[in-house]
Amino acid sequence: MTTLRVTVPASTANLGPGFDALGLALGLHDVVEVSVTGGGLDVEVLDAGAGGVADVPTDESHLVVRALRRACAHLGVDVPGLRLRCHNVIPHARGLGSSAAAVVAGIAAGYALGGRERDDAALRLAAEFEGHADNAAASLLGGLVIAWCDGGRFRAERLDPHPELRPVLAVPAERSSTEATRGLLPENVPHVDAAFTAGRAALAVHALTARPDLLLAATEDRLHQGYRAAAYPASAALLRTLRDHGLPAAVSGAGPSVLVLTRDGIIPDTVDVDGFEVSELPVDLAGVRVVTR
Repeated sequence: MTTLRVTVPASTANLGPGFDALGLALGLHDVVEVSVTGGGLDVEVLDAGAGGVADVPTDESHLVVRALRRACAHLGVDVPGLRLRCHNVIPHARGLGSSAAAVVAGIAAGYALGGRERDDAALRLAAEFEGHADNAAASLLGGLVIAWCDGGRFRAERLDPHPELRPVLAVPAERSSTEATRGLLPENVPHVDAAFTAGRAALAVHALTARPDLLLAATEDRLHQGYRAAAYPASAALLRTLRDHGLPAAVSGAGPSVLVLTRDGIIPDTVDVDGFEVSELPVDLAGVRVVTR
């Protein structure tokens, strides 16, 4: 019986102006143990997502299972039966890429079962689940990623973030839905806002890799955060407070978590973070890892 241990990092996407384009892998990991059996499906979910409002399915609709099946079909790998043990740590529906992490875990497991090195198709398979590649690419590759779609083909480039970067996450108890918050975005935005955000996105790449002192300006956005603020007023208020204190903060993904790109891992005591769980998370530089037992 083949058994795999897949360790996959959380991710934070957008990073302010890089809507659907920038992602960063974080040192918070789900671990999935995958065993090939003679038949059937056995899925056990532990920790985050096990029971309650965050309950996830334990049948063929489970994201890890769906992604693993997709990868195996792509590679022509026959898997008669599966046993999964999902040790979930990444909070669900908080803007930390829990869904993308599950998909990447399944894709990586499928490639490992097929004895294949992950290639460009692995990212395509993962990104197709969500329709954008920023979270998936970060969990797959680690570090800082720039993601884009070229003629329906998802692509990404990995960059090394500046070594002084020390992300801090403020995670509220409330949950958010990417689908719901995308529904708040307008079909069209003013040209001046698009141009502003394009410039800041370019600056963000430079700031994240070489000039962290520019991060406050580099994380300004006019494309998505303001339109979605009504979905999580407490997070929007915290974001404004942090930036008023000179801290480069942004909504993490679709929210409601707030990302602070510090260089010392500290949020001043003068910032009221009541209602949020605040923690420093290192950047994950390795991406998804698979060990065969």
